[in-house]
Amino acid sequence: MLPLYYLVLLAIIQGLTEFLPVSSSAHLILPSLVHEEINQGAMIDLMAHFGSLFAVLIYFRKDVMDGISGFFDLIQRKLNKNSALALNLIVATPPALLVGAGLALTDTEEILRQAWIIAAASMFFGIVLWWADIKFAREKTTEDLTWKQAFKMGLAQAIAFIPGTSRSGITMTAARMMSFTRVEAARFSMLMSIPLIGAGGTFALLKLLRGEGVGGASLQSGLVVALLSFISAYIAISFFMKLVSRIGMFPFMVYRVLLGLVIILILLL
Repeated sequence: MLPLYYLVLLAIIQGLTEFLPVSSSAHLILPSLVHEEINQGAMIDLMAHFGSLFAVLIYFRKDVMDGISGFFDLIQRKLNKNSALALNLIVATPPALLVGAGLALTDTEEILRQAWIIAAASMFFGIVLWWADIKFAREKTTEDLTWKQAFKMGLAQAIAFIPGTSRSGITMTAARMMSFTRVEAARFSMLMSIPLIGAGGTFALLKLLRGEGVGGASLQSGLVVALLSFISAYIAISFFMKLVSRIGMFPFMVYRVLLGLVIILILLL
């Protein structure tokens, strides 16, 4: 099992950064850069994501129930607000699921977890997020979202498999470019994460159950990280949803650029 202090650190980092547009992957790699003898591997990262999934399920429980209700309305061909939400979530999910499955089945997710890639993606996509936030109008809500726009957000979500991109950041960037408000962009981005993180977390759990973790990863380690990341993620979601409309994306852009520079500096040293 990985050291307990290390698991606690990973869980706090994951929970606080998963739903903020700052890239949890860029933060999760920092401990292994400082402690080169420890490598938690992608499976523990996925279990950390799995814990944060339950935070978004609970925080957005009304939207989740509306989506479930809308799914059954959709089957019965009933067109309403809930069925539209369900359809948009269904349409937005396949691109990232296909890319994620391809990476997992070919074991190439570890190859992408290179510090240089993470640093570059953190800085570049952070700047793009800020640009989209200030460039486009912001009046649309989730009820205005069409299935074509939802699919575009799904394509953006697939890009987030480049570590350092930030899943929430790139999907909110896409939503802002389509003139959705900050709050609505954040809301749909988090709802989009549910099937993707659920699939990734389930895959990681099954691999750990079979003893296929790397770098000291184990089922016990994964469960500890999942529980702690749930707690910290719920706090982060509550904070972000209350403040996102007021603070904008500029602070996150600055933070991401500085984070990328810190990673590069660590690598050089």
